[in-house]
Amino acid sequence: MCARRVLLKLSGESLSNGDGLSPISAKCLSRTANEIKSAVADGKTQLAIVIGAGNLWRGAGKFIERVAADQMGILATIMNSLALNDALTKAGMQSKIFSASGVISSFVENFNKEKVIECIERGNIIIFAGGTGNPFFTTDTAAVLRAAEIEADILLKATQVDGVYDADPRENEAAVKFDSLTFQEALDKCLKIMDSEAFSLCMRMNRSVTVFDFYRDNNLKKILDGEKIGTIVGGVK
Repeated sequence: MCARRVLLKLSGESLSNGDGLSPISAKCLSRTANEIKSAVADGKTQLAIVIGAGNLWRGAGKFIERVAADQMGILATIMNSLALNDALTKAGMQSKIFSASGVISSFVENFNKEKVIECIERGNIIIFAGGTGNPFFTTDTAAVLRAAEIEADILLKATQVDGVYDADPRENEAAVKFDSLTFQEALDKCLKIMDSEAFSLCMRMNRSVTVFDFYRDNNLKKILDGEKIGTIVGGVK
């Protein structure tokens, strides 16, 4: 069986303990690296990662003008990518960072599809930094875009809850979880799975996304082993 190609969207918070004092925590960084190592240990998965920057910077709507704020967020994703790359290397894995073109090139390589495919097929974990390289587009959109460009078989969105609910389960004990949803159902129910641009791109390309709890140990490995975890969004009924 050929290796599956997977795009994993991680939040910046996966590197942070959430106390507001340690935006990049050694413990959380190590846990994230070890979860990834366990998930790809069988050699059946080619993994690429897009990581957000919410642990370092959430600029939209703040006192800094939007374009400048988004550019700061783009730089923050590169910082997170460098930290994750270091953790993966220390955990014994090969990884390589590619950034959106024109963002920074002195210590990460500009995105090039052919080079990315070559590296991932050699067993490297690929980290995509810099979002799309443009303001007004989130790392959710970057994840869908990169998944399409590298022809990923699976698109995963790691969150802090175990799937998609009709309300926030952390605030509403009566919230109902969905095992699967079509794109239209998600729109009709106004479920905030991804930002609108990312979700629209998923719909146009008919690319499903699995939303799951990355903070529960071994969930990433379980999904890649075929267990039904989280919520699958996509397709039509």
